[in-house]
Amino acid sequence: MSEHSPRVNPPMSSNLDEASAARVHELLAAADEPPTPDARLFARLIAAREVRGEIALLGITQNALDALVKRHFRNVARPPRIPALPAMLPASAHADFLSALAALLQTHANPSTNEDDTRCIAAIIAHACLRPDHLWRDLGLSGRDDVTSMLERYFPTLFIRNTASLRWKKFLARELALARGTEPGPAPGCPGCEDFGYCFPHGH
Repeated sequence: MSEHSPRVNPPMSSNLDEASAARVHELLAAADEPPTPDARLFARLIAAREVRGEIALLGITQNALDALVKRHFRNVARPPRIPALPAMLPASAHADFLSALAALLQTHANPSTNEDDTRCIAAIIAHACLRPDHLWRDLGLSGRDDVTSMLERYFPTLFIRNTASLRWKKFLARELALARGTEPGPAPGCPGCEDFGYCFPHGH
């Protein structure tokens, strides 16, 4: 199945999509008028995880989330909260990967974007690479083009390196391996993806 192919979703998916869209609307209603493209992106990233009870999977701290909300949705009536006992993060075994990928992304930061926003985006992308699907689905976005736009805006000098149009999760894992002087391979979440055999026909 290609990255652009339709997927048959479980029955609950439409309800979650509706809840996510409603939460996006709620967040954007609390943003400045008109909402900036950055506010629209963060509203989608937050809502996608929040309505699934997975806000902790964004990979940012409550303090960082509070500051992000204050920057973009300062009038929101229900600020997103990370539970005291969040969903288990598959992060402990991949802490080195997470910190290294986030750091790599930040070395390519667009100087015209907010530094704290960029730090949040880097962490969110890195944590999404632990999940077993295409990156755009792991982020709760609508398609590859959304990830392309996000990377082009926040990390332009890294974005332009994807001259072979690799799938973004594979590309990010490759760039991290090259930066570390190691053999390129899959991101932690890649083996669980339906297209793992397509991206890595020899298992690596």
